[in-house]
Amino acid sequence: MEKQDHRLLKKTHNNKVMWIVVMCLFGFALNVICNLLVTMVHVPLYLDTIGTIFTARLGGALPGIFVALFTNLVLGFGEAETIYFGVLNVLIAVITAFWVKKKKRRHHPAWVALFILIIALVGGGIGAIQTWVFSGFSMEDNDGFIIRFFYEDCHWTPFWSQFAAAMVCDLVDKTITTLGAIWLLRRMPENAKEKLRFTSWRQKPLKGEELAEVKAMKSVSVSLGTKIISVLMLAFFTIAIVVTSISLMLFRDFSKDQHAILTKGVAKMAAEVIDPDMVDVYLREGEAAEGYAETKQLLTKIRETYSDVEYVYVYRIEEDGCHVVFDLDTAELPGEKPGTVIEFDPSFLPHLDQLLKGEKIETIVSNDKYGWLLTEYEPVYDQSGKCVCYAAADVSMSDIQHYENDFLVKLASLFLGFFALLLAIGLWLSNYHLIYPINTMAHAANIFAYNSEEAREKNVERIKALDVHTGDELENLYHAFVKTTEDSEKYFSEMQHKTEMISMLQSGLIMVLADMVENRDQSTGDHIKKTAAYVRIILEKMRKMGYHAEELTDEYVQDVVKSAPLHDIGKIQVSDAILNKPGKLTDEEFEIMKSHTKAGQKIIQQTIQTMPEADYLKEAMNLATYHHEKWNGKGYPYGLAGEDIPLSARVMAVADVFDALVSRRCYKEPFSYEKAISIIAEGAGQHFDPQVAEAFLASEEEVKEVLYQFEGQTVPKEEKP
Repeated sequence: MEKQDHRLLKKTHNNKVMWIVVMCLFGFALNVICNLLVTMVHVPLYLDTIGTIFTARLGGALPGIFVALFTNLVLGFGEAETIYFGVLNVLIAVITAFWVKKKKRRHHPAWVALFILIIALVGGGIGAIQTWVFSGFSMEDNDGFIIRFFYEDCHWTPFWSQFAAAMVCDLVDKTITTLGAIWLLRRMPENAKEKLRFTSWRQKPLKGEELAEVKAMKSVSVSLGTKIISVLMLAFFTIAIVVTSISLMLFRDFSKDQHAILTKGVAKMAAEVIDPDMVDVYLREGEAAEGYAETKQLLTKIRETYSDVEYVYVYRIEEDGCHVVFDLDTAELPGEKPGTVIEFDPSFLPHLDQLLKGEKIETIVSNDKYGWLLTEYEPVYDQSGKCVCYAAADVSMSDIQHYENDFLVKLASLFLGFFALLLAIGLWLSNYHLIYPINTMAHAANIFAYNSEEAREKNVERIKALDVHTGDELENLYHAFVKTTEDSEKYFSEMQHKTEMISMLQSGLIMVLADMVENRDQSTGDHIKKTAAYVRIILEKMRKMGYHAEELTDEYVQDVVKSAPLHDIGKIQVSDAILNKPGKLTDEEFEIMKSHTKAGQKIIQQTIQTMPEADYLKEAMNLATYHHEKWNGKGYPYGLAGEDIPLSARVMAVADVFDALVSRRCYKEPFSYEKAISIIAEGAGQHFDPQVAEAFLASEEEVKEVLYQFEGQTVPKEEKP
């Protein structure tokens, strides 16, 4: 049977996975098709998140993130930078999944409008910042006419013009997207929506109040979920930092090498257009020299061919400095005139000897008055092999830094998108494979009831019904938990049965012991049984009247009634002659009779030492010791007064005296019921606790039932209510 259940669960799970895959493919197709349509008609919209919202609304964050990333990966084949915007699509999936957790947010117009605004801020606002970082300011895209309006007509800055245009387009885009997703969702059957929720219960599925209770369970300090998230985030960020650092270093070295190759190539081309035999003439006559203008024009064309090159110039290196042969003008800085001597930059001093000798030098990176530059020097040799000058080219390192920043932002965008995916997978796995099963077991253990055999059996069945099947160590723990619970229930039932047997045995022994004492006193009859019954009646009535509510618990009442037969246990040490004397006792005899209270105290104290777990014996000692104490302090053996006398003894005092009054004794005839009641009433506040006496007097019918029962009579009809 268990194997069949597991096969059925596996089949159901496989069917659910299949439909969720279909849902994700449908969401992906929606994104791609809608995006291709607006791209074909050159509308400044994207419509690439309708499937993301649809999927996240139905299946949750994880399927939505899958659809978001897969969409941007595929669209990235057509336009490479699209992939870097995948993180925005992922954020929209996460926001959607979070948003629909509250039912009131799903279709209420105000909440829908706020949702559209939030995802537009993500897609348009953050997207505009990414676009600015990647491409800078441009009015060439489909939204160029909107940018132009803000930039040229409203005179906004380039950034804010681009930002505003992106927000306008994205508000329209996300409005169409959201309303389209809602339209699709409303046409889906409710049972289909429930089936497409991406869950993976490895136990009995939780719903409603039970799920809320399990989720609400608090940990001692830090929850397992928080620890898992923390570990995932720490691992991811550690990997991200290491990978990013290595990638950035490799990119920096590669970029520097590529720029060095470019710069070296430009320097070589510049060296080739220089006529070494004319260098002296150029230095002497300057721009008026024959061929100077043509050579300068060639150098300018070389520089303009390579946009990354900042400066191109030709120097002759001599002891007094760099003698300018050619120095091309730039938009920011005019070139130096031929023959001008420029001091050596500090970064060139280590290579000065090589330069003076006309040797080749390695790439130089400098940061001086001309900026942060990468420089390549190429010697120009005459026919004799002498270096007559150097052709040089500079590339701005700030451009390389810009490429690095661009690379870093793109890398971060990719990492964040995949980080969200990994985090969602981690949360999903931890929730359904760890947290829910563990919390469900803990919840079942917390509500385990021991008050009855039926309740215990139901609890065991409830735990077995959890059906945790994670297939790992947690499932082993669950099976051990089930076995332990079953064994504990059986053991508890056996222990309870044995406890009941022991309790019955103790009660029987108490009655036997009390009977032994009573049988020595020929005048007491069923005294111990009747007094125990009166004690129960008084205690129950006091509870109904609200007296001593905190003290009169079920356990307390049971202990007092159970130990009531032992109140005269001390009489076992009183001689038969005194105990059964038909006449009045002498003073000496009465003192001996009174000693039964202290004797009873001593006997039960000794019993408690051998049976410390028998709590009822504490009340038995109170009864045996103090049941002859009086409310006014004139009783014995210690002359206690008022509430210094234990409550159980104050109750026994009324029961004992009443039974003595209405019973036949060897030294007296029984009093009438009415006379005995009047004596109890008169003794209230003197002999008896007033509240105890009040409770007894208010229990007339119950008292008569006991009295007539032990006399073998029934209550006369006219006396019944």
